[in-house]
Amino acid sequence: MTVTFATDRRLWLINTPTFGYAARIDADLGVRHVHWGAPISLVTARALAEAAPGSAGGSFEQGPGVAELPVEGGDRFGPAGLIVRFADGARAVEWEYREHEIGEDELAIRLADRFYPLEIVLHYRARGGALERWTSVTNTGAEPITVLRCDSAAWTVPHRPDYRLSHLVGAWNSEFRLRRERLPVAETVLTSRRGITSHHANPWLAVDDGTAGEEHGEVWSAALACSGSWRVTVHRDPGGHTGWTGGTGHEGLVSRLEPGGSRETPIFAGVYTPDGFGAASRAWHDYLRAAVLPYPGESRPVLYNSWEATGFDVDESGQLALAAKAQELGAELFVLDDGWFGARTSDRAGLGDWHPDPRRFPRGLAPLADEVRRLGMRFGLWVEPEMVNPDSDLYREHPDWVLHEPHRRRTEMRHQLVLDLARPEVRDRTHAWLDQLVGELRLDYLKWDCNRPLTEAPDDAYEGQARAVHQIMDRLRADHPGLRIESCAGGGGRADLGILARTDQVWTSDNTDPVDRIAIQHGFAQLFPAQVMSAWVTDSPNVATGRVTPLRFRFHVAMAGVLGLGGDLTAWTPEELAEAARLVARYKIIRPVVQHGSAYRLTGEGALTGVHYVRGDDHVVLAWCPARPFGHSPGPLPLTAVEAGAEYRNLDTGATHSGEELLRRGLPLDLPAGDHASALVRLRRS
Repeated sequence: MTVTFATDRRLWLINTPTFGYAARIDADLGVRHVHWGAPISLVTARALAEAAPGSAGGSFEQGPGVAELPVEGGDRFGPAGLIVRFADGARAVEWEYREHEIGEDELAIRLADRFYPLEIVLHYRARGGALERWTSVTNTGAEPITVLRCDSAAWTVPHRPDYRLSHLVGAWNSEFRLRRERLPVAETVLTSRRGITSHHANPWLAVDDGTAGEEHGEVWSAALACSGSWRVTVHRDPGGHTGWTGGTGHEGLVSRLEPGGSRETPIFAGVYTPDGFGAASRAWHDYLRAAVLPYPGESRPVLYNSWEATGFDVDESGQLALAAKAQELGAELFVLDDGWFGARTSDRAGLGDWHPDPRRFPRGLAPLADEVRRLGMRFGLWVEPEMVNPDSDLYREHPDWVLHEPHRRRTEMRHQLVLDLARPEVRDRTHAWLDQLVGELRLDYLKWDCNRPLTEAPDDAYEGQARAVHQIMDRLRADHPGLRIESCAGGGGRADLGILARTDQVWTSDNTDPVDRIAIQHGFAQLFPAQVMSAWVTDSPNVATGRVTPLRFRFHVAMAGVLGLGGDLTAWTPEELAEAARLVARYKIIRPVVQHGSAYRLTGEGALTGVHYVRGDDHVVLAWCPARPFGHSPGPLPLTAVEAGAEYRNLDTGATHSGEELLRRGLPLDLPAGDHASALVRLRRS
């Protein structure tokens, strides 16, 4: 990135090939926002900085200008990103500029309160096409400061006649449902109070002027690297100011900043594009690969997971039989799910006792791991390190290790309680058994689950629990470089930039129904690339919905991400097994393009949708038509990522298509008759 500081205008300008960002020193606001959008010249930035922000329309109105991090005090009535209470009860903050530092890729601006011992540093860093922002806060005095809110950053969008908000909503088995609606003149709060990012919302949003489409229009977007509770407040006021402030923790939480103490917030990253929601998603995917994911260049293996085949009814012989079937289909990783440890014959007992059940695995897990590797696959395990059943040896030994409040009941959800990982002794023991398990079995993979939210938690637990999970994962990965981790929270309940800095993929949803998955994966892909989206092919009828779908359709939906197998393979017919093996082999051919290419979402007639992946001259199109009325045949599917003057050859049929034909008329699809039709097409630019 290029950072320019114009001393004569007290102005900072950050320019990259894809966006420009500017802020200036302001006598009343500390640092005032100037510009976020297309790259601009210093001349233009100076003009914008000097333009009068407009005076308040009356004595009841918000003051002019927008602060880079709003605080309480004076004539500022919008949502504050930093709320403190000093020892004498004062809450208003009045900033003075102290200094700034421009590094190779980072800008840091230090401010201090005019009277009270409070300092902040506003951090800006351009990486991977996004602007990362975060805040450091320090108490330089001798008395504690109460912190009621400490956001990572506030974002401001330019004035437009109207705005539209895009965000993700859902529930267990129905995560990542995209909502796109007119932004009201109001404060709109997106939040999780659950101690995890949650199934119900996600700390990502996008704002446009109401006219943007998949491949056109300005879009401003932001995502928070927070794996615990979080809150983002979007504010559109009658005077035309529109933006949002966000950070860790939900409303009502209070913490203390001790004398000499500091805290640093999670990153709140932002992306701007003039080319629509598709370009915004591709920018996010590029950012995650460049700046977030631990091993972005790796191709994720085809895995088999035993859960839907066995539930808790696991034993060595049954898992060996499934492993043999999985290997025949082409699986590269075998994952033993829940039920292998302690007294875990249901979800009512055993959680916390992380040793193999000798009744089901009398020789331990080593023989199973050895056989899986002899078959040419890697070996992984399901774990849930943050939780404990009351019916467990761990809880009987340490009932005080769970989150609880005095004189209040301990709320059980899924018959389990939450271990207080912020306590050093609990965190250390959790790391110790994980470290031993990974080391002794030479585990290649952990499916790290979290099957309930936090309850009876003190204020600092909502951030402390997430921080402890990050710390344990960081230690495990440092000590076991070959270990790969999948983030799971009853499906997609913990998916954010913070957890993905420590994991390799996300279990998108416990719902594996392919029709439901099309919508779930559509929302997930607004932020996350295909290489982190776990997608399984399971049995039909589907265990969650009872829907019956063809094997080909189930595979084609799952091929849009990291392909996995999760059905009871011992009950599949020889014909199904043969077809599955052919489709797994086909996925391995297209995997480099799907997992590492650029994604373009497609819309055809009726219920026809698809995704087009591009990597160099190679193109992969996956198309799905879940339902169609009698007599209706979905027409060709128009592509958006081809060049009009180029030619494209179908690698399976040999047919050639001009780019102009694919853009205007669309790609012909060989769709089977009836509902749940799908197609996979490989093209190469010639």
